[in-house]
Amino acid sequence: MAALFANSLALQPSANETGLSSSLFLYQPAMYALSSLLLVGACAVQAVLGRHDAVRARREAEIVKRSVDSFIQTETPIAWNALLCNIGTSGCAASGAASGAVVASPSKSNPDYWFTWSRDSALVFRGIVDAFTESYDPKLQTQIQNYIASQAKLQGVSNPSGSFSNGAGLGEPKFNVDLTQFTGAWGRPQRDGPPLRAIALIGYARWLINNGYSSTASSVVWPVIKNDLAYTAQYWNQTGFDLWEEVQGSSFFTIASSHRALVEGAALASQLGTTCAACTTVAPQVLCFLQRFWSSSGYVVSNINGGGGRSGKDVNSIITSIHNFDTTVGCDVNTFQPCSDKALANHKAVTDSFRSVYGVNSGLAQGVAVAVGRYSEDVYYNGNPWYLATLAAAEQLYDALIVWKQQGSVTITSTSLAFFKDLVPSAAVGTYSSTTSTYTSVINAVQTYADGYMNVVANRAQSNGSMAEQFDRSNGQPVSARDLTWSYSAFLTAAARRAGVVPPSWSASSGNTVPGSCSGLSVAGSYTSATLTSFPASQTPISGTPTQTGTTPTPTVCASEVIVTFNELATTTWGQNIKLVGNIAALGNWNTASAIELSASGYTSSNPLWTASVVLPAGQTIQYKFIKVQPDGSVVWESDPNRSYTVPSNCQTTASTSSSWK
Repeated sequence: MAALFANSLALQPSANETGLSSSLFLYQPAMYALSSLLLVGACAVQAVLGRHDAVRARREAEIVKRSVDSFIQTETPIAWNALLCNIGTSGCAASGAASGAVVASPSKSNPDYWFTWSRDSALVFRGIVDAFTESYDPKLQTQIQNYIASQAKLQGVSNPSGSFSNGAGLGEPKFNVDLTQFTGAWGRPQRDGPPLRAIALIGYARWLINNGYSSTASSVVWPVIKNDLAYTAQYWNQTGFDLWEEVQGSSFFTIASSHRALVEGAALASQLGTTCAACTTVAPQVLCFLQRFWSSSGYVVSNINGGGGRSGKDVNSIITSIHNFDTTVGCDVNTFQPCSDKALANHKAVTDSFRSVYGVNSGLAQGVAVAVGRYSEDVYYNGNPWYLATLAAAEQLYDALIVWKQQGSVTITSTSLAFFKDLVPSAAVGTYSSTTSTYTSVINAVQTYADGYMNVVANRAQSNGSMAEQFDRSNGQPVSARDLTWSYSAFLTAAARRAGVVPPSWSASSGNTVPGSCSGLSVAGSYTSATLTSFPASQTPISGTPTQTGTTPTPTVCASEVIVTFNELATTTWGQNIKLVGNIAALGNWNTASAIELSASGYTSSNPLWTASVVLPAGQTIQYKFIKVQPDGSVVWESDPNRSYTVPSNCQTTASTSSSWK
């Protein structure tokens, strides 16, 4: 592995010297003085927890707890410093990176991670925004604003995934650190970047609204978000590469992130006095599709419609659960909340899949924390545990504990029973209130189990706190990219959840109902460059206004845009496509290269139906035509005259028009 973070750590300023408020570290538990030998040995003693010795079990659980307490106390400022060091331009390890660009890792060879990934960057800034809304810090605010400005620029960079005009370029997974296009071979497109970026930016927009800066949210942040929401509504139902950039298909993580972004986008639009018709229309269909990933075998198949022949047991699904965490919906199963029975059953299936494949997990029984990787069939760098994957396993359990304590009960179903029996052998199906011994046993056992995962990471991090991407499956030594930014972010969010710090609700309560009838509806969007990227000075919390981001939307306003579905009957032969082009930007401005492609999903010989849904301004009159695109790319236009249509302006959000080829 390349030189570790330790070599430069001694030269880095302390947390307070970097200007970070000490309040960022308030969610750390109290520190316990423990020897380094205890830190190393804590994991080993877990293997004897199966003995029927309650006193010994309690003592060993306390040893693990103290080990984790000490690790979190020491690691938190290190992780914050290391994370911020990887953000340009001021980051100590990000020299040459553009302002606001998140460098995946300072490693420039074996492997070369000197790039900025859309997904990684959004997940990192999700954590930063959550920390900022929990405790105001001007240094973090500057970082967030720099990130938003960088992403506004990045959206317009043409790249191998496509251009900005039809949104396709937003699916490009990574760029050079100076925000120029990366043209090398890669798994593209990856459709999780835009919804994840929207989620991160929505968090900051809500903070602005709650503190009296709605105009900034509307003029600076919303234009960037709107493009990402348009991409999500348009492309969610098309395959792309998975979370690990290896297999093409439909990814559980991407679909769940798309659903959340659309739900949050609709709520934010309402708060800003506007609408996102595509968000409200498409979100239920995305949620419906999400349910298809559940296997009757009792776990999530993380990649479908592709997937590379794997079992589907993938930490992708655990990461999905923690990034959709919302305490306001309890253990909701449709959004795969961490304490839902399916999420817990999946946690067991995924983590158990690593028990026999890693030497570092040798001899560890069910119900004892293990090192977790991406998926058991992994061969990248010989297929090893990942820090962020192991931390995700801990975080899901910490999330579950928060909700169980909040609602004062634990429910065990036949779906989740095996998970609970690993920890409490006497567990049985039922609901147990906080006054019962079963509830107490479950809470204590899950807490110890979660701490066990955190302790695995504590024992595999470098003595200086450095965390790479992976650690060796046999000897536990760090391997692959050093100082992975996502590893530090994953630690910080897991530590926050352990301390009971809850992220803002994302309005899942208003978007988690699966419709009775489902479709693959997508809506073609329009994309406009976000050119206003300067933030007003001194946008500090208003006295007496809570910094925690609320999610209650303002009353719904009359729609300023309408989803218009164009239905065209056109008989075609194999290889021909029907497209829609018109006199406005949303329809390509008569440029056939930017025309909207219609879907033939409902096409039959007796009913040759082509259809597309497009977001159009309410009340606007448009002119348009359909074109037939031949297999060689040549275009045949409909006959004159142009078609004309006036978009409704009576507050309806959907409309349709039907015609036949002429």
